[in-house]
Amino acid sequence: MHAIEEYNPSRILIDPITQLKYIETDQYQYRKRLLSLMRYLRDRETTVVGTLTTRSDDSGNWPEDAESLSDGLLDLTNGAAGRRFEVKKHRGLGQEAGTHGLEIRAQGLEVYPRIAPQQRTTPFDPNVLTSGNDSLDALLGGGIREGSVTFISGPSGVGKTTTGTQFLHGVASQGKTTLGFLFEESTDQFSYRAEKLGTPVGDLVDRGLLELHGIEPLVRSPEEFAQLVLDAVERRDPEVVLIDGIAGYKMSIRGADMQLVRRLHTLTRTLKQRDISVIITDEVGRVTGVESPTSAGASYLADNVVFLSYVEQAGGMERMIGVLKKRLGDFDNQFHRFTIEDAQGLQLHGPFETAPDITRGLFDE
Repeated sequence: MHAIEEYNPSRILIDPITQLKYIETDQYQYRKRLLSLMRYLRDRETTVVGTLTTRSDDSGNWPEDAESLSDGLLDLTNGAAGRRFEVKKHRGLGQEAGTHGLEIRAQGLEVYPRIAPQQRTTPFDPNVLTSGNDSLDALLGGGIREGSVTFISGPSGVGKTTTGTQFLHGVASQGKTTLGFLFEESTDQFSYRAEKLGTPVGDLVDRGLLELHGIEPLVRSPEEFAQLVLDAVERRDPEVVLIDGIAGYKMSIRGADMQLVRRLHTLTRTLKQRDISVIITDEVGRVTGVESPTSAGASYLADNVVFLSYVEQAGGMERMIGVLKKRLGDFDNQFHRFTIEDAQGLQLHGPFETAPDITRGLFDE
């Protein structure tokens, strides 16, 4: 009180406020002293910030005392999901429900609120976006719709990123802006591999039509990643956003599959309402055939599902591509052979004509 009278502060930090408990003889005296202190500071119109540590094995009721006396309660946790931030109480003003991303870095504390999609206010009249690959566009009935979500699913190494890159290149080549967020490789590696396959993404980057972001999943929370995407969207106003590597996105969430679906739902819905087409590459576990269109039960999010897989034939492996789902418009419902060739990229070679077991990964002519 002497210090307060001398300096007349507008804000006071007591760290931790529970230390006051140990200079009182019992719980009653502690609560009485705390109430007296709070009244004194309120009368002076002084803002008080107090910290307290909670533990799962605490048996005393002092945390509840502190909560009942407070106008606001901010809960910080650090567990399997990383650092999280929740406003449990904010008297008279309210708060955003749920937990939010929290990081402590060199520049200080960073909070990333959970995003919430808004209702569409513009008429729904989508245009068709083409990939620039005539065979792939024909497979999709002309292309994908503006403001749609497309999953490109398949096992590791089958060509999901190459297919997604084809759409980025095709749209950017028409003078429209595109964004790529890469969870599985650096921007340099992505660009080098695309150039080797005849997709000159470097030129598009230089012209400002393609912007690439390499994402380290264990460094960023899902809220921070969502904010990074939305900041880039505000700055560049893209037609297409590619999220390359749903497995990496799941690592950033560090939670169950249902959490992945909820976070993806919120992000993709927010982008769709801006008429942005979202392309997501998704790795499934089965190497041959079709077991599930997407991992983690995320297929309901997709307006389009392009499925890539391997087919076993005479002891060898061939690649196949097909469209399993398209909400708007017709599509070719046959599986086609395809190859990925140096300097030519994705090449489709027509459908498998008689293949009763192709969805199980087998093909006999």
